[in-house]
Amino acid sequence: MSEHAQQPQPQPQQDQPQPNAAQQDQPEPTRSGSSQNRRGARRSPHEPDTLPPDIAQRARRLLVDLARPELTGYLVLVAILLVFGIGNAIGPAFIAQAMDHGIPAAIAGDTTALVIPLAAFLLVTLATGVADFFGTRLTGALAQRLMVALRRRLFDHVQRLGIAYHERSTSGRLVSRQTSDMENIQVFLTGSLQETVIGLVAMGAVAVMLVVMDWRMAIIVFLGFIPLLWVSIVANRAQRRNQRRTRTAIAKVIVHIVETLGGIRAVQSFRREDVNDRRIVAEDQEFRDATAASLRNTAWFAAGTRLIGSLSTAAVLLVGGWLVIGDALQIGVLTAFLLYVRRFYGPLDQLVQAFTMYQSASAALEKVTAVVDAAPEVVEPTSPAPLPVGPGDGRRVRFDEVAFSYSDGVPVLPQFDLEIPAGQTIALVGKTGAGKSTLVKLLTRFYDPTQGDVRMDGVNLREVADADLRAAVVMVTQESYQFGGTVADNIRIGRPDATDQQVRDAADAVGLTPFIRRMPDGFDTDVRKRGGRLSSGQRQLVSFARAFLADPDVLVLDEATAHLDIPSERQVQEALATVLEGRTAVIIAHRLSTVEIADRVLVMDDGRIVEDDTPAALIASGGRFAALHGAWEESRA
Repeated sequence: MSEHAQQPQPQPQQDQPQPNAAQQDQPEPTRSGSSQNRRGARRSPHEPDTLPPDIAQRARRLLVDLARPELTGYLVLVAILLVFGIGNAIGPAFIAQAMDHGIPAAIAGDTTALVIPLAAFLLVTLATGVADFFGTRLTGALAQRLMVALRRRLFDHVQRLGIAYHERSTSGRLVSRQTSDMENIQVFLTGSLQETVIGLVAMGAVAVMLVVMDWRMAIIVFLGFIPLLWVSIVANRAQRRNQRRTRTAIAKVIVHIVETLGGIRAVQSFRREDVNDRRIVAEDQEFRDATAASLRNTAWFAAGTRLIGSLSTAAVLLVGGWLVIGDALQIGVLTAFLLYVRRFYGPLDQLVQAFTMYQSASAALEKVTAVVDAAPEVVEPTSPAPLPVGPGDGRRVRFDEVAFSYSDGVPVLPQFDLEIPAGQTIALVGKTGAGKSTLVKLLTRFYDPTQGDVRMDGVNLREVADADLRAAVVMVTQESYQFGGTVADNIRIGRPDATDQQVRDAADAVGLTPFIRRMPDGFDTDVRKRGGRLSSGQRQLVSFARAFLADPDVLVLDEATAHLDIPSERQVQEALATVLEGRTAVIIAHRLSTVEIADRVLVMDDGRIVEDDTPAALIASGGRFAALHGAWEESRA
């Protein structure tokens, strides 16, 4: 028997339901007020459509962090781009030298003065071509390495985020981060980024050459930068908003597609096709409108920059021609200036396209950063404490003044104490929403208590390393999820390094071997998508074989027989006797047939433990469990 120290007047609460795609604003679980405040200062654990104001700075820091290991490569790339920019800038100066000095000297009989600048021009052209080739190759290589690092960072972080995050963030949204957003970032890094950098370096080098050749003409060219700067600032702000809106819109489209395909049976069973069609039309309309706004802004920016470039060229020709007529400027210098103006404003066409890609990639990177930057609610200890070596008959579990609530502060589990001796099997029963699933989520440390501690053999679970905890505690759920691969692959998930014989022994232990032998390729038979080749009972037996192979000290069964027919349930019940032997077990059961194997039953109601004793004692007491058991017996008659 256990003691229950409960709050005197708690409000009745139910277990938090598993949210669907529309439930994006549910509260997050918290450990304490201080940790809640720290997370609240950052943002909700699920990635929202409205990003924090400093997300652009966070995205840049993430990019710098990922690029740091390739610093040498980026320095080499900068050197190559400088060679390209300088070569691109000094080329017209040789043309001016040839026109103003080489041609007159050649007419006078000295061809050397013409050949030298022309040869120099050819060498510079060759050098810039070589630099462009190697720069393109190196840019592509560095971009791919950075993308690999970003994908790994995102995927690894998503796997490590707590259950609370995944219960509140749709899988479609995360798929959008890994696919659509990653693609936009990659397109910019592998193509537009190099064009942008080359264009900017070339413009900078040309600007220096303009000042060196004739400062008066340089001022004419630079005056065009005043309206160009204004146009760029306005367009940049508008395009950032448009691209954020576009990324959000396409994410909603992907979410809807993923949910529709994932629940296609329900869609067809309830004839949801027309409703889904109307919804995706509305979401596509938002994506189309956002994209159209982005294209309008790009067109406006492109037209403005080209107009400014053309007006600058006309101004250079007008002022330069007037100076040439007055013998204040040589014709070769004017020719060079016209070439420079072309090279100065010429990259703007590419920069306009790169500008759009940059804004799209920037918005995508901000979305990715929002996920990567999400702080896990359950944090692994920096200095973990080892679990003591047990005698091999399970572990003692204690809930010490434990209470749990979500961030709204309303208690889901009022304060209680509970002790489970090592090797004991307890069953949790009660109506839906009574708090059973929340209790086992605390035991498996998918959540941390708002108050109090959960201990295993005296060690606070907050102090246990994740690897040790997952080895000691295994949960089998009613979904019995099957991954792509063979039957043996799915059993081996319980212990990846298990031998074939150990896999076969685990299958034997739960009574799965006879069925496997009837399959076309035995243990090597592909289970197909989500185990579609297996029945519900067979999938559950595979899950039990996993648990048996993992050999945990504590086993949690979350409604493991909820969706089984009677023959499958009996087969699973027989397997349970083997799987539970020598372990501490906590079983959530709606079917009271599962309770018969328990040493002890806890009846829960509104987050409280209202009855706690052996099955026989509770039946004899005439309480809630006795009523449930009586109703169950009548249903079997």
